Amino acid sequence: MCKANNLTDRKIFCIIAVVDCKVNAFTYGGDMMKNLDISLLLDFYGDMLTDKQRDVIELYYDEDLSLAEIAQNCNITRQGVRDSIKRAERQLTEYEDKLQLVHKFGRIQSNLEQIIQCAKDIDFLNRDYNGVKEIYEKADKIIELVNEIEE
Repeated sequence: MCKANNLTDRKIFCIIAVVDCKVNAFTYGGDMMKNLDISLLLDFYGDMLTDKQRDVIELYYDEDLSLAEIAQNCNITRQGVRDSIKRAERQLTEYEDKLQLVHKFGRIQSNLEQIIQCAKDIDFLNRDYNGVKEIYEKADKIIELVNEIEE
């Protein structure tokens, strides 16, 4: 196990590492998007990595430590750190290619947002046309159920 500063809890950056429900760490331009993609993949599949791989990749992506710093903390060579990171990145992207959990999560989030908007539109149109009380209640119930799913 590596000695490191306290690893912070990662938050899932659905905002938007999941752009158009497409996540592939090696197709987006720029290191920032790649870092977000790998962090998101790590949130979903990190438990499938070995403890050492997970520790090293968390230190690199989440704690922003250099290869040299990680090597010193983990008592391995800089090349060993690099190899471990590359192997973990490859495994994470293979898991996503096969399981598509991040893709499905992004699609579900998008669909939930659309459901909420449709319920709000129904509520608005119903109020605009002096609608039925039950329609108000059903639209509110849809929004409430979606909010429960998102919690």
